[in-house]
Amino acid sequence: MNKGKIIVGSAEWCALPQINVPAIKARVDSGAKTSSLHALNIVPFQKEGKPWIKFELHPLQNDPKTTVHCEAAVVDKRNIKSSSGHLESRYVISTALSIAEASWEIEITLTNRDSMGHRMLLGRQAMAGRILVDPEASFQLGELSGEILSKFYSTNVRKLTGLKIGLLASNPDLYSNRRIMEAGGERGHEMEFLSIKDCYIKLDGRNPEMHYRGGRILNDLDAVIPRIRPSLTFYGCALTRHFEAMGVYTLNTASAITQSRDKLYSLQLLINSGLPIPTTGFANSPLDTNDLIKMVGGAPLIVKLLEGTQGKGVVLAETKKAAESLINAFKSLKANILVQEFIKEAGGKDIRCFVIDGKVVESIMRTAAPGEFRANLHMGGTAEITKITPEEKKIAIKAAKTMNLKVAGVDIIRGQKQPLLLEVNSSPGLEGIEGASSRDIASLMIKAIEKDMKYKNSIT
Repeated sequence: MNKGKIIVGSAEWCALPQINVPAIKARVDSGAKTSSLHALNIVPFQKEGKPWIKFELHPLQNDPKTTVHCEAAVVDKRNIKSSSGHLESRYVISTALSIAEASWEIEITLTNRDSMGHRMLLGRQAMAGRILVDPEASFQLGELSGEILSKFYSTNVRKLTGLKIGLLASNPDLYSNRRIMEAGGERGHEMEFLSIKDCYIKLDGRNPEMHYRGGRILNDLDAVIPRIRPSLTFYGCALTRHFEAMGVYTLNTASAITQSRDKLYSLQLLINSGLPIPTTGFANSPLDTNDLIKMVGGAPLIVKLLEGTQGKGVVLAETKKAAESLINAFKSLKANILVQEFIKEAGGKDIRCFVIDGKVVESIMRTAAPGEFRANLHMGGTAEITKITPEEKKIAIKAAKTMNLKVAGVDIIRGQKQPLLLEVNSSPGLEGIEGASSRDIASLMIKAIEKDMKYKNSIT
């Protein structure tokens, strides 16, 4: 029976009046059991002896200036697997949903939905017995104009009074870049995305300049956050170095990024600092292949391309014969490779420690997808928050310091005798670690800039 039920499309405007949200666009998804809401800076507290939380919500997509401060009683805290496969612990609240002049209580989980197209997802539990979905339609209950939304949120717009910060990267739609742009805006800074390919340099001893698309001169930036993809390392670091010459603060320096991208040189720097790594070999002549294999303990072993990244160019050779064929094939192509011992006891898991300003701010355990030997989130791996040992913490901090990186992702595996350092990443992704931990890592990066530039922000 359809009597009395509300017919909606795949997306509709609704309201959450109990937490001061007069309008929010929701993705209607009967395939999802639980509803979810975009939330940042979640802070638990006690109210009359019961657990409550404070959080911030940006109800309008791609608008970090409009901020609603919310409070709600905590109903539960559950482990939920996101659509990207990340297991995260989420707070659950109960609040009133208003839609089509009807209102009822629903349970809703709080999570960072920046990578999603809508700030709210309406799941089937909230719709049961009240809503019918026409998946081919949308906004069956009407659209809201920009003018109406401006009136709703006129008192929630945060004025930008802070620094001017450029994000030097390639893809503005990448989760990590979107989060950094939003976090800077939340903290009152003027953020600008700078495409690496659209920047170009004027070399002049008296008046060095950075030009941007169409001839605009970038002469008003206080700071730059370089997030350079490996294929653009040379050009991106040249730009970063030029910003430094112009007196612009850079979160990671060009020299630090350059040395972190050179896998062989970075390993040499790390072992010179006394940091433990898996036994690794490097040779040029095919005549040395057998001794190279023997040097790292024989097969199975790992072969890594020096210019590979995010798990690409990393191959497991399970037998001596396979290792010989693989190494010689790479050498015949004049590819530079590292041969590294395979740490079987790691069980396809590694730890990503996110280091900011000399502190490990969060750590996750990454687990390889079935059939894979690498814990790679881009290849179906999963991530969950983990507690690291004091020794692992010390390794992560020392590794970032050795590489002179203010922000770094440090990858560690747990060997039979001790933790071993795999790699130090100068542009670590935020999606896996924010998804698993629900922490606002992007804001911590912005706070590191504020600290170094001695900028006093009234936003805590």
